[in-house]
Amino acid sequence: MTGKDIKSFSLEEAVQTVREMGGKDFQGKQLFEWLHQKQADSYERMTNLPKSMRSRLEEEYPLLTLQPADAQISALDGTRKYLFALPDGQMVESVWMRYRHGDSVCISSQAGCRMGCRFCASTIGGLVRNLSAQEMLEQVYAVGRAVGKPVSHVVVMGTGEPLDNYENLLKFIRILNHERGMHISQRNITVSTCGIVPRIYDLAREKLQITLALSLHGATDEKRQNLMPIAKKHTLFETLEACDFYFEQTGRRITYEYSLVQGENDGPEDAERLGKLLRGKNCHVNLIPVNPVKERGFRQSEQKVVDKFKNKLEKYGINVTIRREMGRDIDGACGQLRRRHMEMDADRPGTPSGGKITEREKKR
Repeated sequence: MTGKDIKSFSLEEAVQTVREMGGKDFQGKQLFEWLHQKQADSYERMTNLPKSMRSRLEEEYPLLTLQPADAQISALDGTRKYLFALPDGQMVESVWMRYRHGDSVCISSQAGCRMGCRFCASTIGGLVRNLSAQEMLEQVYAVGRAVGKPVSHVVVMGTGEPLDNYENLLKFIRILNHERGMHISQRNITVSTCGIVPRIYDLAREKLQITLALSLHGATDEKRQNLMPIAKKHTLFETLEACDFYFEQTGRRITYEYSLVQGENDGPEDAERLGKLLRGKNCHVNLIPVNPVKERGFRQSEQKVVDKFKNKLEKYGINVTIRREMGRDIDGACGQLRRRHMEMDADRPGTPSGGKITEREKKR
């Protein structure tokens, strides 16, 4: 947070800011509601605040209001992927998905990523910087504005490792959940991590009611290390022990994400090891047929292989689902749309968007 990111302010910080301007505490609460409940795009709309205060807020705390730099809509399932340009020129992705239980937005927590997972487009090029809580929140707000529908579920599973941006993540969750904001239930917020063990313990001690999703992707240290460099820092045993602690502290069942990569981790012996590893745990396994990324060369497991993998796990009493593929026709994997724009930037630097103008942009 730069200090000017007013949407990153907690309610208490918003009240203190208004108090320092000579205002009353109730006006600070009104400011917070305008920012997060009503999601005002200008201070002029905040008509119950004094005009002099609005002018000073405009001068000292410019509002960040994201607009899509690019958008794709899947012809297959209606999934929408948005690319947002941040004030410093960095770009982040957000995805809107329609489910029976409500509309969900998947947001990014960093510009780039330093975790290096081999099957992920987000990590190509490394980490540029963390996103502020304001930039994370505004992704949720901007997608809601774009689709014209309220968001009921939020997933922090886009570009970046959320627990590598821990303090901003906590601010984001608390503001998103606040009764004077969108008041999205913590149980409707999912945070995905590749396994930064110390931060899993920290998060557990917060005793939030969010869902923690661990990117597992392998049932042995060797398999995980082959796909995820973070696994070289924290063993599988240490990682699962931290997840057990999270369950003990929060009572919230862990979701284990398992991307199935053909010939890498989808064999019957892999399913057998995973079943024995997770047997008896209060958990849920989400099998993910990996989204092809051209720079990586990984291939998706065949459907019959996925089904057999699922059946094997269920024999161990494990709750298993196969993630419904969404947005396959629109740069569906995390980081793909951002990566394509970065490649355009390299092709033709100096354009307003930093790259070539696509046919879609011409039509807009």
